[in-house]
Amino acid sequence: MVIALGSSLAGAHASREALLEDALSRFDGLGLRVIARSAWWRSAAWPDPSGPDYRNGVVLVETGLTPAETLATLHGIERDFGRLRGEVNAPRTLDLDLIAFGRRTLEGPGLQLPHPRAHTRLFVMGPLAQIAPDWRHPVSCETARALAQAAIVGADARQI
Repeated sequence: MVIALGSSLAGAHASREALLEDALSRFDGLGLRVIARSAWWRSAAWPDPSGPDYRNGVVLVETGLTPAETLATLHGIERDFGRLRGEVNAPRTLDLDLIAFGRRTLEGPGLQLPHPRAHTRLFVMGPLAQIAPDWRHPVSCETARALAQAAIVGADARQI
């Protein structure tokens, strides 16, 4: 399973990277075993680059949870870190996105797999290509490496 992490506000943490590390440290205790992780990346806020920069990364996870249970767990972690859902694309302390759950495809209220926009985002595909360059998108079958090269959103994203 692929999970993307992002933060544009450090909240009570010393930095956005520290916040992301803290969030990631909670995964295992909640049934999400991290088996690989990318470096942290930096990108301008999107779609309004005047907002605070983002820090992003991707992890590969093993779990016995269902996709719905996984998403609920991720939303719970976000809440624990002060994530308030409101304005779309607003600055936030923590954003956890379920990008893919094996080769499954789902389309339902509140959960779509694979994530419908991740393949266009360099700040997701770049970190994924770093740890799993040959990972294949469940629908297009394109590799993470190819998707990162073609990504149009967050084209400024770079490893820090």
